[in-house]
Amino acid sequence: MSALVWLLIPVAAAVVALLWGTWAARNRKAGDISELAGYARFREAMERSDSGTGVS
Repeated sequence: MSALVWLLIPVAAAVVALLWGTWAARNRKAGDISELAGYARFREAMERSDSGTGVS
C-alpha cells in the first residue's frame, strides 16, 4: 500500500504541472484591446498634465 502512495505523489505532481502549464500557455489576447485602449488614455492624460516644474 505504501508503494502505491509513493507512486501517486509523482503522478499527482505531473497532473498539477500539466494543469499549470495549460493555464500558463492560455491565449490571453482577448483583453489586449481594452488594455491597449487604457494605456492610450493614460498616455494622453500624462501628455495633458502639466506639473508646472518647468522640466520637460
